[in-house]
Amino acid sequence: MSNGSKVVRAGAYDWNGVAVREYKSEGDHFKDISRRTLLGEAEGEQPLNFLMRYFEIEPGGYSSMEHHQHPHAVIVLRGSGEVLLGRSTHAIGLHDCVFVAPGTTHQFRATGGEPFGFICIVDRQRDKPVRARIK
Repeated sequence: MSNGSKVVRAGAYDWNGVAVREYKSEGDHFKDISRRTLLGEAEGEQPLNFLMRYFEIEPGGYSSMEHHQHPHAVIVLRGSGEVLLGRSTHAIGLHDCVFVAPGTTHQFRATGGEPFGFICIVDRQRDKPVRARIK
């Protein structure tokens, strides 16, 4: 479309023209997780004030345990897992939504027998995550 609007076609938890990328470039504080940026990083998408990303965690995998000052909005699209929010762990599954408030220590884990996939929306301009440990 001439104004920059577009449709990003999906099929089988993959999106045409969207690269599968490393979750993070280094570290041992996460396992078996990948990401795709669906909207917000491609040419012409600079007007978006957010990034829409899809994360997929293989069974037994997990994201880093971290905190930061920007919020997250998450919706589960595939499988089941759990989310650590502060000191509480919550089972989550298909179509559940999660709000991660600023400053909250959080981690996502795949607990089912299939990949655990979710959309995560964050601000385009945001602070860097800080690794966390629950004491």
